[in-house]
Amino acid sequence: MHDKSLTELRAALAAKACSAVELAQHFLSRIDANQDLNAFVDVNPELTLAQAKAADALIAGGNAGPLTGIPLAHKDVFVTRGWRSTAGSKMLANYVSPFDATVVTRLERAGMVCVGKTNMDEFAMGSSNENSHFGAVKNPWDKQAVPGGSSGGSAAAVAARLAVAATGTDTGGSIRQPASFSGITGIKPTYGRVSRYGMIAFASSLDQGGPMAHSAADCALLLNAMAGFDERDSTSLQRDDEDYTRHLGQTWSASANAGASADKPLAGLRIGLPKEYFGAGLADDVRAAIDAALKVYESLGATLVEVTLPKTELSIPVYYVIAPAEASSNLSRFDGVRFGHRAAEYTDLLDMYKKSRAEGFGHEVKRRILVGAYVLSHGYYDAYYLQAQKIRRIIAQDFQEAFKQCDVIMGPVAPSVAWDLGAKGDDPLQMYLADIYTLSTSLAGLPGMSVPCGFGAGANARRPVGLQIVGNYFNEARMLQVADAYQRATEWHRKAPAGV
Repeated sequence: MHDKSLTELRAALAAKACSAVELAQHFLSRIDANQDLNAFVDVNPELTLAQAKAADALIAGGNAGPLTGIPLAHKDVFVTRGWRSTAGSKMLANYVSPFDATVVTRLERAGMVCVGKTNMDEFAMGSSNENSHFGAVKNPWDKQAVPGGSSGGSAAAVAARLAVAATGTDTGGSIRQPASFSGITGIKPTYGRVSRYGMIAFASSLDQGGPMAHSAADCALLLNAMAGFDERDSTSLQRDDEDYTRHLGQTWSASANAGASADKPLAGLRIGLPKEYFGAGLADDVRAAIDAALKVYESLGATLVEVTLPKTELSIPVYYVIAPAEASSNLSRFDGVRFGHRAAEYTDLLDMYKKSRAEGFGHEVKRRILVGAYVLSHGYYDAYYLQAQKIRRIIAQDFQEAFKQCDVIMGPVAPSVAWDLGAKGDDPLQMYLADIYTLSTSLAGLPGMSVPCGFGAGANARRPVGLQIVGNYFNEARMLQVADAYQRATEWHRKAPAGV
């Protein structure tokens, strides 16, 4: 059953071909058999089977929704009652939350069955999922490679068919990049679409939750349940609820003059290609896969338009000023007093603070706290943080200028396919550069997604490539339509790692 899509499993449950309990048991056994991937940090069969039994009761009573009984994994940045909520850190290694995050609550109300909590880069800081206190996650396509980060555990779990879907969070690309590296589909909605309540904070003006699954159609169903206004989150946007599946399978334009037809469903669609995304630094095998995907879009009736995002290269320094600044503030609450790791020996309160934080945080988290504290300090706030916020606004304006010429923007998710485990561990800057194509979208608060579109070449022939699709604000339904049309015409999203 693990090779079926969310939609196919929904049909199987409705037809009584299997029960939610049987599905849950099946996926729990797969998680147990694939522990070498290190994709999960906590599994609780008792809680999982209790949720599955509740889902079966809903199905038997005729009260099932489109997601009832479907196995799901949660990124361990979402607090969950009953499971540990660690954020991949020693600081929270044994923390069990007394409440659920809004995302967890919404998906549980939709009838989904949680099979466990997935590994992640500590406090979502990383691009490879090697920064976790619980060890690195392995890429199911090639176990010598990273799965991407920080939602690497979620991406690996979906790719290896250990869960039908998973939640992730994207601060600077942490849904899109692991989705690309692991050959699955993932979407970062417009900032504020999905509640951050109960999401362990990294950078509050950037963090955004989203779904990870095999297809755009599956992600649309998940987003229907996840998105919505939450009064407990001050950054949550108050908008009418949407059906994100409403455009799936439809032609882009209803106008006959646009030439839309069954053979050309995307006639009238203008795809913007930022010249900054296709310059030096983009690997040849990634470029080849992206070019092939764009040819498919042309065959579906879309038109390619060159656009420019001139401040793209500034997105890295801007992000690595703003995100660490917000992290240094958010992580100040972890001091060993009320919850989290506390040093065993200390002389006074200040010594307890110092030792607890020194022992509880990993190297990357400490690095970003130090950077953040520096750029917020007296005498440097104006020179760094304020300037970065000004450039952030210019980056957002660049996108709006581009969207005057196109409907969606496309390009690579990352400059290369997944790299080897340990290959960039000693060079943080090289790790940061891997986010060059995703950071600007996050800084602008725009929705973006990754869809599988091929594989690397030569020694990288088993490592997936993702196509990035970026839409304008609140344009998720149309963006999902564009991704779905591509997936109806190709089979990349159906491919599975060897042995799965």
